[in-house]
Amino acid sequence: MVKQIVRDIFFLGQPSKPATKADIQIGKDLQDTLQANRERCVGMAANMIGVRKNIIIVNMGFIDVVMFNPAIVSKHDMYETEEGCLSLDGVRKTTRYQEIEVEYYDFNWKKQRQKLSGWTAQICQHEIDHLSGKII
Repeated sequence: MVKQIVRDIFFLGQPSKPATKADIQIGKDLQDTLQANRERCVGMAANMIGVRKNIIIVNMGFIDVVMFNPAIVSKHDMYETEEGCLSLDGVRKTTRYQEIEVEYYDFNWKKQRQKLSGWTAQICQHEIDHLSGKII
């Protein structure tokens, strides 16, 4: 189901809680909401749709990948950049890493480990920051 985008900075600034298998529907809601905002959004965290759970979705070109309880396990090559966010107006400076490795659970609750680089890595880092209440 397509959900309303949360713009309340107080809510977005609160850390999320671990996801469980019972939260699979939230991942589906993220898919629907990202699809509805495709022209202005490439990733989303569950708190952006009003749910404080550790779930994100990242556009990886041809597919959108939902990650339950994502964690960055390695990162390399720090750089400065500017980003926007559907929950905020304008762009802000931030620091990201060119290459990351992330572990997460998929829809089948199978643990995955994926290396990401460039734009996809940047999107993933932005969304994982949302889970800890960090806003650019």
